[in-house]
Amino acid sequence: MDHKSRISISSASLHILAMALMLCDHLWAMLLPADEWLTCIGRAAFPIFAFMIVEGYLHTHNLRRYLLRMLVWALLAEIPFNLMYGGSIFYPYHQNVLWTFLLSLFLILLIDKIRSRFRPVPAAFLSAGLTILGFVLGYAAMVDYYGVGVLTVLTFYFFRNQNWKSRLGQFLCLYILNVEFLGGYYYEVQMLGLEIEVVQQGFALLALIPIFLYRGRHGIHNKLFQYFCYGFYPVHMLLLFILREWILR
Repeated sequence: MDHKSRISISSASLHILAMALMLCDHLWAMLLPADEWLTCIGRAAFPIFAFMIVEGYLHTHNLRRYLLRMLVWALLAEIPFNLMYGGSIFYPYHQNVLWTFLLSLFLILLIDKIRSRFRPVPAAFLSAGLTILGFVLGYAAMVDYYGVGVLTVLTFYFFRNQNWKSRLGQFLCLYILNVEFLGGYYYEVQMLGLEIEVVQQGFALLALIPIFLYRGRHGIHNKLFQYFCYGFYPVHMLLLFILREWILR
C-alpha cells in the first residue's frame, strides 16, 4: 500500500473536527451541564488545535504575519471569552486560548533560534530552560490550560516527525500532562471484574487518533476558510453567552 492510498485526514478536516469538539465542550459548560459526554469528547479539542498551531508555524510563508494574525484574534476573542468564562466584559483572572498559542509560538521561535546558533548540548539545555520558563509563564499569565497548555504545544513541536518515536513521545507526554498533571474528575468503570478509574481529562488522548491520520494534506485551503476558523472561536462564545442569558431570563 503506497503513501497516497493510506487513510488520511486533511488539515481542514482537523480544524473542523477540533471546532466541533470545542463547541461540544462549551455547550456542556454553558447550557447542558447534565450531558457530561459533551465535555468528555470535548477534551480532545485542545490537543488537535495545539498540533495545528505547530503545523501552521512550520509551514507558514510569513511567520510575522502569522503571529500578528494570532495576536489580533486573541484581542478580538478576549471579551467573548470573558463573558463566557467570567460573566463580565472584564475578567483578568483567565485568558483565552489564543494567548496560550501565542506564548507557545514565541517560545518555539526562540528555541529555533537557539538551535541554529548553539551546539547541540548547550542548545538542549537552553531549550529545556525555555520549556520550563514557558510552563511557569503559562500559569503566571493565567492563559487557558495554563502551563500544561504551553507544554502541549511544545510536545507537538519537539515530536513533530511522522514516525513511531515521535508518536510514542506525543502519547507519553499527553498522558503525563492530562492524566498526571491535570487529573481531576474521574469515572469508576467495571471491566473484567476490575474497578478502573478513568480520568475525564484523559479523553484528550483521543485527539491522537485523527492527528496520527494526518499526513500533510491541506483539504480546503483559502482565505475564507481561514477567517472562518479564526472567527468561529469568538463568535461561538458570544452566541453561547447570549443564548444562556436569554434562557436565564
